[in-house]
Amino acid sequence: MTGEMNILPLPTTSAAVTRALVISGELLKLLTPMEGLISVGQTAKAEVLSLKQTDQTFQLLLKVTLDSGRQTTVQATSTQPLPQGTSLAITQPSAGNLAVTVQQAIASSVSPLTRIDTAQLPAGTLLQGKVLTSQVMPQVPGQPTVFRSMVSLLNTALSGSTLSIDSPTPLRIGTLLSALVQDTQTLKFVPLSSRKEQLAVTQQLVSQQSRQGSLDGLIKVLQNLPPSDQTSSDLRAAVDKLLAGLPDVQQLSTPKGLAQALANSGLFLEAKLLTGQNPTLTPDMKGDLLKLIAQLTPGLPANTNLNAIIAANTLAQALPSFVRSALGMLGQVSAKPLPTSFPLPERLLQSQDGEGDLEHLLRLAAAAVSRLQSHQLSSLEQTGLTDDGRLLSTWQLEIPMRNLQDIVPLQVKFQREEAPEKEQPNERRDEREPRQQLWRVDLAFDMEPLGPLQIQAQLIKGSLSSQLWAQRPYTASLIESNLSGLRERLLASGLNVGDLDCHLGTPPQGPQTRLEQRWVDETA
Repeated sequence: MTGEMNILPLPTTSAAVTRALVISGELLKLLTPMEGLISVGQTAKAEVLSLKQTDQTFQLLLKVTLDSGRQTTVQATSTQPLPQGTSLAITQPSAGNLAVTVQQAIASSVSPLTRIDTAQLPAGTLLQGKVLTSQVMPQVPGQPTVFRSMVSLLNTALSGSTLSIDSPTPLRIGTLLSALVQDTQTLKFVPLSSRKEQLAVTQQLVSQQSRQGSLDGLIKVLQNLPPSDQTSSDLRAAVDKLLAGLPDVQQLSTPKGLAQALANSGLFLEAKLLTGQNPTLTPDMKGDLLKLIAQLTPGLPANTNLNAIIAANTLAQALPSFVRSALGMLGQVSAKPLPTSFPLPERLLQSQDGEGDLEHLLRLAAAAVSRLQSHQLSSLEQTGLTDDGRLLSTWQLEIPMRNLQDIVPLQVKFQREEAPEKEQPNERRDEREPRQQLWRVDLAFDMEPLGPLQIQAQLIKGSLSSQLWAQRPYTASLIESNLSGLRERLLASGLNVGDLDCHLGTPPQGPQTRLEQRWVDETA
């Protein structure tokens, strides 16, 4: 996420001066009513140990210190966010409430920061933090909506401090952010450093690839699943739904059909869930596989150990939530690893001795989920900033495609590379030219009678270049003889066509084997 966000204006009182803020009538509602926690007429000290937002209220864990010296912890809710470490003076008007009489901002580590000390944190310093709260502020007529958040800082000398910021967009609670200090009251938020994230992705990717299996192996077993007493109606329905969602060659030959197949490939399942979509309403390969696993698990024999295996391989191994708490490792991680090889190799799982049909099917389904997650993790591994500052986005996926009676796994990789945005002095944001984009598309499939094929293409400013590789001499000769016809059809569609070649074999692997990217038009 990028963009500028403002630190809240600093009050006229100096930050170095101890301040007391009277909150008259503010009540904290106890989650569990406690009769006689504080004696009538007495005041106790409390400290906020943790803060958690739920909708528009805030849950607090308080450490209460009574006059006798006895300490206890209580949980309460508040309409106002009180930062961790805040000292409170409280009374108890009733068993279910605490009244806050004074909030003491004893030090900058307790009071939310309202200004960056650029002598301590010079411009360009990278701050990292976690979003604790997010509230929409009362809207001023004629002004855009403002969202106010409290962010707990995780690094620098201000680690543990809380920062109050205003943003034009809401910040999701729990989000980990990185921001560059622009000046005393402006931060520019940038994507988290990819080096720590790349390490986490690579570790997860190695784990997933060791468990993955080809999709077509599972689908062939499902197509030939014999009726038996072990096959319930719900299981049959899950199998039928998965098979019915497989596209054929004709569907993938139309823009609408291709877009639908990409959306249903399983790559975007988590994104659909995050946006509140119901994945049961439309086919989704990964979602359908997880439903199949849910139907298979109850039918396993009682003595099988596959329940633990499946739990580890699928549900508990969903896309990782990267833990970046050890931010000090950022400078110690090795250089960005080379992208994972494309396409993923075929891997078929054979039935094991003593393994029942349902156990084998369950193992195939778990391996298929791991294969889809391998594609998802490969997409993350190849997404980020290049060494020269261009933003590279990658979407890698696999679509089981019907070709007559065969199932052909079609592996696809899209890459979009954007040139850095050039800002001119005194230039308004809406007057800037759009970023120049370079698109790459990789395809890999094995379709009879052509055999294995791989295609690489790149598109920039309406100019297309492509290289094709065929492993069978007959196929390579056939494609070569039809390249002129392909060029004519591409020209007729409005594209400028550059290199268009076919080779025998497979694309060479390595960082210098991509199609040459041309950000500057050499013919201009």
